[in-house]
Amino acid sequence: MYFEDFELGRVFETRGRTVTEADIVAFAGLTGDYIELHTNEEFAKKTPYGKRIAHGALIFSISIGLMTQMNTVGDTVLAFYGVDRLRFTKPVFIGDTVRVVKKVLEGKDLGPSRGVVTFETNVLNQHGVVVVAYQDKLLLKRREA
Repeated sequence: MYFEDFELGRVFETRGRTVTEADIVAFAGLTGDYIELHTNEEFAKKTPYGKRIAHGALIFSISIGLMTQMNTVGDTVLAFYGVDRLRFTKPVFIGDTVRVVKKVLEGKDLGPSRGVVTFETNVLNQHGVVVVAYQDKLLLKRREA
């Protein structure tokens, strides 16, 4: 999809993806984030969550991947333009399934060849509860005149 294809208010929803033990271990190894809340079950049992939770940044990253897999953009995206108001609102546990709902908030024309689309993005768990929320922007190609 090109810049002009993103109508204000349009909603996109991804498929679900279940968060696994392997996801958490791989993410910890990749980032070096071995905080015990994510990696130590005995430690996590003593927290308000009662068990390990996924890294918030992991769930954010998964949300980007889920949207990418929808193939709404590909060779039309010029850049991931930014993220605002990123919030980790609820924990995600091993075995939870997340999906992404994105709503077009704004389109900003940047001339004849490109524009920026702003989305309201919510990551929901299998119960429909928002676990991550943010606004993100994509710099997209415009259709040739």
